[in-house]
This record gives sequence, C-alpha cells and structure tokens, in this order.
Amino acid sequence: TPVAPMSGSVVGTGSVRVALILPLSGPGQGAFAAQSMRNAGELALGEFQDPDIALIVKDDRGTPEGARDAASQAIAEGAEFIIGPLFAGSVQAAASVARQSGVPVVAFSTDAGVASRGVYLLSFLPQEEVDRIVDYAASRGKRSVAMLIPETTYGSVVEARFSEAAAARGLRIAALERYPGGQPQAAVGRLRMVIGGASPQAVAIFIPESAEGLPAVDQALQSAGFDPRRVKPLGTGVWNGPRAFSLQSLQGSWFASPDSRGFEAFAARYRARYNSEPVRLATLSFDAVSLAAALVRTQGSHRFTEGVLTNPAG
Repeated sequence: TPVAPMSGSVVGTGSVRVALILPLSGPGQGAFAAQSMRNAGELALGEFQDPDIALIVKDDRGTPEGARDAASQAIAEGAEFIIGPLFAGSVQAAASVARQSGVPVVAFSTDAGVASRGVYLLSFLPQEEVDRIVDYAASRGKRSVAMLIPETTYGSVVEARFSEAAAARGLRIAALERYPGGQPQAAVGRLRMVIGGASPQAVAIFIPESAEGLPAVDQALQSAGFDPRRVKPLGTGVWNGPRAFSLQSLQGSWFASPDSRGFEAFAARYRARYNSEPVRLATLSFDAVSLAAALVRTQGSHRFTEGVLTNPAG
C-alpha cells in the first residue's frame, strides 16, 4: 500500500541518514515534549564536531498508524537507524516496519515490554524508580502505604512493580484506589479515612501521576484535609518539574529520579539556543543523536550493528 506523504525536515548534511520519529502533532503534552526533543536532537548535531549525519525528522502524529507511516517514509528516504518514537504503541508499529528492512530502532518508551531484538530503549524506566523509592521509604521506617493510581498504562506498570517491591521490603499496602485521568476527587475521598485525621492508617501515599496531572490531585488532597507532614507523599521521576514542586500537598515529599546535575548543564545550553525550557525527556533525544553521530565516526560500516549497539562496555 502506498504511504501517505508526511511533513518532515532534515537537519544536517551528512552522508548517513538517521530518522528521528516524534509525535510533533500528537495530542496533549506529547506534542510539546516532541518539539523539545526535536530541538535537543538539533542541538546535539550542532555541538558534535562535523557530524556525518543527516537527521530526518518525522511526525508520527502520536498514533501507531502515524509511526508506521513515518518509519516507512524514513526508510524509503534512506534512513539506516531510527531514533524514537516516544509512545509504546508507536514504537511497536515503527519496529514492525523497521524489522523488515533490518533497520535498528532506539526508542524512548518507558514500557520495557516493547524492547526486542533490534528494538532498544533509551529511557527512564519506571521499574527502577519504583524500586528506589520503595527502598528509600523502607529505610526511613515507612511501613504502611496507600496507593493512588491513575488509570493509565504508566499507572498500571508502576502499580504492579510497587506492589512487588513493597512485599519484598515488608511494606503493607493499607489501601489502593485508582482514578480516571484528571479525575482523582472520588478516589481521594475514598482514601480519606486512611490518609486523613490525626492518626492516619497509612504513613505514606504513593502517587505516580505526571506533572500535568498532579495539580488536580493536589486540589483533591487539600479538599480532603490531607497533611503531608503526617503522611509522606511518594512519587517517581515524572514528578521532576517545577509544576510539581510548587504544590502544597507535595511539600516535603520524596520521589526517585535521575541526578539533575547533568540535566541542568544541558538545560542552560538549550535555553541559550531556543529561549525556552527543555522537557526532561529532551536529554534522551540529545543522547540518542549524539550516540548515532559517535557511532558513525568511530565504527565505520559496523556502526548500527547489534554487537555495537549492545556492547556492554558502552
């Protein structure tokens, strides 16, 4: 079947063609993150000395169908390496096309289930963050935890991992409530007896909500009389942003996230070039494009082979 023409751009004039597939016109925050990641890829090429790469930027529209089209277009245009997509369904769709052509994919999904031979992930995996926050909470004497989980793919992944890790470390799950995206009020109301009052049943509450969704959770918690000095809020790396830091119900909370020092240095360079703040995910795009440029320079015709991409020495 013919592939519909897609909008795209090419960054750089090198001889090796590499695709960058992102949800540039996707719904919600996806498009905002995608533009920041696209800029970061451009920044990576700008900072690499004479990169022999032409970066083919493709929009997957935030859908698996769009990702399949984008991968087909990129490969037809000579891409021998694909960076992205961002979302799990899109990664699987792009990978189905790339695998047929023997083109490796380095994607940004947090769902480890989409990784397979020839499909690699460069991402912040939530399982590691969950293990870290559970270990830390246990080491600080927290023994009883409530869980407030958004009904998203991410929420399901971290809920399962948190339950496993809590059992392994002897933490009791005092209550578990799930809520549809953006509507935490009813779930928080059902938790009121567990997390409220002078003697709450839980001494911590785990809330793996994104920075965009946290203001609604904060409002619901405040309405329920929640006090973070009595019940410690716990989170993951998706909290890592200024929007979360200002919320009243999260003051004094703990969350697990990669060290921010490297990001701060990158963000300063990004601001100088684009006069805006990068999303945390932008570092992944920067690293992936830098990796591609380095492999082209140092590995010759073996640059994107499995042995090179999975080299345990880095």
